[in-house]
Amino acid sequence: MRAGPSQEEVRRHNLGTLLRYVHVHGATSRAELTSLLGLNRSTIGALTAELTTAGLVSEAAPRETGRAGRPSLVVRPESSKVYAYALSIEVDRLRAARVGLGGRILDRRETDRPRGMQALDAVQPLASFVHDMRKDVPDDARYVGTGVAVAGMVRRADGLVRLAPTIGWVEEPVGEALGAELGDAGKLTVGNHADVSALVEHSRGAAVGCDNVIYLYGDVGVGAGIIADGRRVAGHGGYGGEVGHMVVNPYGRECSCGSRGCWETEIGEYALLKHAGRGDRTGREAVLGVVDAAMRGDSQAQFAVRQVGDWIGFGVGNLVNIFNPEAVIFGGTLRDVYLVAAAQIRSRLTSIALPACREHIRLRTPELGDDAGLIGAAELAFEHLLEDPVG
Repeated sequence: MRAGPSQEEVRRHNLGTLLRYVHVHGATSRAELTSLLGLNRSTIGALTAELTTAGLVSEAAPRETGRAGRPSLVVRPESSKVYAYALSIEVDRLRAARVGLGGRILDRRETDRPRGMQALDAVQPLASFVHDMRKDVPDDARYVGTGVAVAGMVRRADGLVRLAPTIGWVEEPVGEALGAELGDAGKLTVGNHADVSALVEHSRGAAVGCDNVIYLYGDVGVGAGIIADGRRVAGHGGYGGEVGHMVVNPYGRECSCGSRGCWETEIGEYALLKHAGRGDRTGREAVLGVVDAAMRGDSQAQFAVRQVGDWIGFGVGNLVNIFNPEAVIFGGTLRDVYLVAAAQIRSRLTSIALPACREHIRLRTPELGDDAGLIGAAELAFEHLLEDPVG
């Protein structure tokens, strides 16, 4: 017969639960925490006191209550004093941020990433960003780790990028290389860009309240973060979600992965620009140029958006039949295409998806915008703290 959890285990669990709630939802009164977490007032008081002593939260009277009697103290995450670094490796850019507990971006840096840049060449500017940001960190601040989001297939155990065809990397030890460059700032966790964006949009963005979500991130290629019943669908090895490489057109264009007719060959950057007669261009600005031209009435740009929108709806319809999500979120350049092709996408989705699977579907853009990847990367680092705040 298995013994129940010890008093110490219960205490640590409750500390983590309370800190996680304040981290995600922000300033919350003790009274609200008592009700929401199902604990009594004295327990909440003891937990918040311990987290305050640890420097993770602060407590203060509310500015205005409008009620008679003694107001309940408000618990806030110590965003300026407890922080993680977040790094994002994308097709066209490298980004870094210092993110405070509570998901608040305190500092940020960005530079272009020339296409063809190798992994070790990308590591150095990211490490330089971190070292530069450290100069402005208060002396009493607490560093909890670094999270890295990569647009590719990542082995979470050691940060090895197994395959990132749109970046051109295969079997690249990004985690190891970054750890060596960062030195004592090198407590690293590496994850997939779409995965971490999905998790943060689910916890604090456009998919709050939805336990079944597909987050699509697009640029040259397409990846997905998939959440089912509130949990990320990772698959064996953590490589699930590579929806850009489901074959939708067996007679289509050859894909960078080596297959032919992958979904991303029909909806990625190259397809849109080619349909728009701008196949000699690349990059986010080129995609935005087509979207802008379509909105201004350019017929070829509108044709390109319709073509890509139709294939987006085709793929989303199939994903809806498989996963039955409540929401599909379009991130990266897919966001911009969706905004001008929503009707086309919805029409094709309706023709493909089963009525029972599509009747409650909500199509959305990321509430956190481009910051979803950075805040999501920071969550990788914060997770260790949230699981055991005073360990």
